[in-house]
Amino acid sequence: MINYNPKNWLSFIFSFHKSDTVTILWKELIYIGLLTALITFLEIHFFPNATYLKNLTTVYSLLGFVISLLLVFRTNTAYDRWWEGRKMWGAIVNDSRNFISKLSVLDLTAQERNYFENHFPLFAVCAKEHLRGQRIITPGFLSAEDREAIEKSAHQALWIILALREKLQVLRGKGVMDSLELSMLNQNLDRLVDSLGACERIKNTPIPFSYSLFIKKFIFIYVITMPLAFVELFGYYSAFISTFVFYALVSMEVLAEEIEDPFGKDENDLPTDTLSETIQRNTSELLQNKKSA
Repeated sequence: MINYNPKNWLSFIFSFHKSDTVTILWKELIYIGLLTALITFLEIHFFPNATYLKNLTTVYSLLGFVISLLLVFRTNTAYDRWWEGRKMWGAIVNDSRNFISKLSVLDLTAQERNYFENHFPLFAVCAKEHLRGQRIITPGFLSAEDREAIEKSAHQALWIILALREKLQVLRGKGVMDSLELSMLNQNLDRLVDSLGACERIKNTPIPFSYSLFIKKFIFIYVITMPLAFVELFGYYSAFISTFVFYALVSMEVLAEEIEDPFGKDENDLPTDTLSETIQRNTSELLQNKKSA
């Protein structure tokens, strides 16, 4: 995720970042520019008196309004998915802090604290890699039995939750906590699973294909035929106008495509690596402070 100062207008206007849609669409802009220039040339030289093309500007104004509504809905839907993912990861961070803070006040041995310090942050790491369609490299601090189990597990993040529940049950059997404390800790784990499930829903439910396909075709046809309506007013400049309109409309579609799946490694995706490191750091701080005390 890119950290930036939104007030620095000049740097935005006169710089070209690799996430800028100009750098993404420059080939398409050249193709559209050449195609609309060809259409403009054909209309000027071969259909100079086509009266049936004289009043198309009104039609294109109405079509432009329709496209605008479709793109607004498209970008709003994509941003809602991005923001929902951010809220879920915020909940994961908060529930992680609550879980560890409750554990830190228990009378745990140094070995038990090391167990949670090593195992608990693995949930966030496994979760972010799971949402990217990847698996973690098995850490060396796991026992041979646990390494084999997590490698065979189809869902590594859920395996970590199961291991934590089993460890809490062992602590309950030792009398380290009572039933109420065990229930409260399990509720934190429940909320972690719920947040991960919400992220999976976003990941596994894309925008309907037919909707995305329709917008792309609509924009393409709208732009390449635009010179037919504006060549009488602007001549060859209508090709440049059409190319700019293509850039404006398709940029919104490209941005929506990028943020609708917020769990990858693109620069506008959620900072799940940073959030996972935050959970790991908070876990170490809370447990080590109690250990040193």
